[in-house]
Amino acid sequence: MELWIGITFVSAFLQNLRSTLQKHLKASMGTTGATFMRFGFGVPFALAYLAFLHFGLGKPLPSTNATFAIWAVVGAMAQIVATFLLVHLFSLRNFAVGTAYSRTEPAQAAIIALIVVGESVSSGTVLAIAISVAGVMLISVARTELSPTSILTSIFSRTAGIGLASGAFFGMSSVAYRSASLSLAPSLERPDAMMQASFTLVVVIVLQTLCMLGWLVWRERSELPRIAKAWRPGIAVGFVGATASFGWFTAMTLQHAAVVKALAQVEMLFAFASTVFFFKEKINRLEVTGCLLIVLGVLSLLAFG
Repeated sequence: MELWIGITFVSAFLQNLRSTLQKHLKASMGTTGATFMRFGFGVPFALAYLAFLHFGLGKPLPSTNATFAIWAVVGAMAQIVATFLLVHLFSLRNFAVGTAYSRTEPAQAAIIALIVVGESVSSGTVLAIAISVAGVMLISVARTELSPTSILTSIFSRTAGIGLASGAFFGMSSVAYRSASLSLAPSLERPDAMMQASFTLVVVIVLQTLCMLGWLVWRERSELPRIAKAWRPGIAVGFVGATASFGWFTAMTLQHAAVVKALAQVEMLFAFASTVFFFKEKINRLEVTGCLLIVLGVLSLLAFG
């Protein structure tokens, strides 16, 4: 099994855990505060990973360049917007459809990568992405009354629009992070995916933290006491979020962003496993069918991507 595949599976599991923790935080603070927790509390862990690689394993630090700076800023800002939109969905009563549409990220990432950096994927990968996205879409409408009207309503609803926008910004950030990380390779004696990913993560997460902290101080100062009060769960969110991001950045340094994010649809399976085995909730036939489509898409990706 290729390294990026194992890293992606672990990152998908951690991301599912992070989303659960952020949903919990949303109950005690606003959208901006819950979004900040993911970045601000992740900085110490991102720095610790980089310090371990550099001082512990003796890996040299890469040198930055203009290309890296541009892509890092684009990725950082796109991820802030995407995360804000996703967390905002948690405040909506029916956000399953919107969350599912946010998972069109791999398809949108493939389109963005083709347009922006000229990076194409194989026909097998396109098919795998389409299958997994279809599975996610099926899950999104599994608990509604299926009819042409309900499908159209779900597609053009405000919730779905927010979800699609979130997926687009997540797709942009994925492409940007891969481009930023790859731009560091020439400054090293030989390419080092882990160091490139860790260095990119540190620069990006520090930038995101400073930007969001500035916004909070300027416009939403009332959120700061809530953030400080939630420092214990914040540490958990920061650790899980930074570790997942380190995994994503490493995987996307080794493989196309769209391919990594297509495999990451396995996160939906982790979510349903938690639903069945931990929360003892039942899932219906359409949800099972959607899960099977996601599995088929992942297997197709591994076989033909």
